Amino acid sequence: MSETIISADVVASHNAARKTDLERDYASLGERLDRRGIAIDAIRDKVEKFGVAIPSWGVGTGGTRFARFPGAGEPRDIFDKIEDCAVISQLTQATPTVSLHIPWDKADPNRLKQAASRFGLGFDAMNSNTFSDARDQKLSYKFGSLSHADAGTRRQAVEHNLECIEIGKTLGSKALTVWIGDGSNFPGQVNFAKAFERYLDAMREIYAGLPEDWRLFTEHKMYEPAFYSTVVQDWGTNYIIARELGDKAFCLVDLGHHAPNVNIEMIVSRLIQFGKLGGFHFNDSKYGDDDLDAGSIDPYRLFLVFNELVDAELSGVRGFNPAHMLDQSHNVTDPIESLMLSAVEVQRAYAQALLVDRKALEGYQDANDALMATQTLKIAYRTDVEPILAMARLRTGGAVDPVAAYREVGYRAKVAAERPAVVGGGGGIV
Repeated sequence: MSETIISADVVASHNAARKTDLERDYASLGERLDRRGIAIDAIRDKVEKFGVAIPSWGVGTGGTRFARFPGAGEPRDIFDKIEDCAVISQLTQATPTVSLHIPWDKADPNRLKQAASRFGLGFDAMNSNTFSDARDQKLSYKFGSLSHADAGTRRQAVEHNLECIEIGKTLGSKALTVWIGDGSNFPGQVNFAKAFERYLDAMREIYAGLPEDWRLFTEHKMYEPAFYSTVVQDWGTNYIIARELGDKAFCLVDLGHHAPNVNIEMIVSRLIQFGKLGGFHFNDSKYGDDDLDAGSIDPYRLFLVFNELVDAELSGVRGFNPAHMLDQSHNVTDPIESLMLSAVEVQRAYAQALLVDRKALEGYQDANDALMATQTLKIAYRTDVEPILAMARLRTGGAVDPVAAYREVGYRAKVAAERPAVVGGGGGIV
């Protein structure tokens, strides 16, 4: 049996005080869903099996380009991060895996695997970093990495990605996510076509190093850190990359990496339709790539994304197996609390999408009844599925109210007393 950071007795006591009310709410919702021909237990069972990965970097306090204000009890290394991730997993029962970022999380892979196994955690996709310079790095990525004009710099970036694959093989990971910050800040600074061709050549080398049962996720981003042009700037370019590389290459969709007002759920549909949706980095945004908590700004958009995902799931789309991960920067909240709530919000969107009357929706679509089609979605979205989510946590050993349980045990104060305070300083989101 896996160890727990928070005493199981404490969680049980927390749940006992809320169980009766939850059972009443669950029964009431079950009666209402039954009238719609929906079995609440079937939805609950699906929610119980749904998981989203935690990014190792997400449990630390983020920052801005101008400053970073460290929080109390920040993790000192990847092993502290794994313990924080274990708390999130224990209380939500929705985050069974951790996604590592190399070289930030570089350590003995066998020791990492042992540390995660202690809490019943696995490892999600590996993430390479060629968008910043590591200590003792020979060549700089200031002017690019996989698309750099210098062959030696490109070789260094390729070797780093191959190293990430080797580390991941030991950890039991099955995917590599590649995001680069390559681009330009001035017109004429780079040749668009030559830079992209260099990138593709480098990525072909990385792709060739993938084990047979691995997937390669490429991630697009409209801008930042380059502000005039970005090598992998949108989903169309990302799709070209996946098609060029091969069957094991897929597109990763970060919800914040799009121009304002872009129809992200349509992009998701297109990538599903042509077999190139790899997965998601869930977060939310108001102005750009804000990396805010999932569902904190536009929860309806999150639901609409899951409406497309559930449609593909229920339709039995061949090869449909998207990876789910959170990717957030927490500047003014406790990162553990934010990640717990985001995991719950992703589950909520999934549960709501499962409630959509697909037969009725298809009928309204075929009849060009726009009003009733959109109302069919709204009926599902407006349904309060909190009793389903809480019951799923109760049944699997989590906390009925994860944030309340977390605060009751005083975990943040406990680790703040054990981990030295971090001195604030320069900018940077991680």
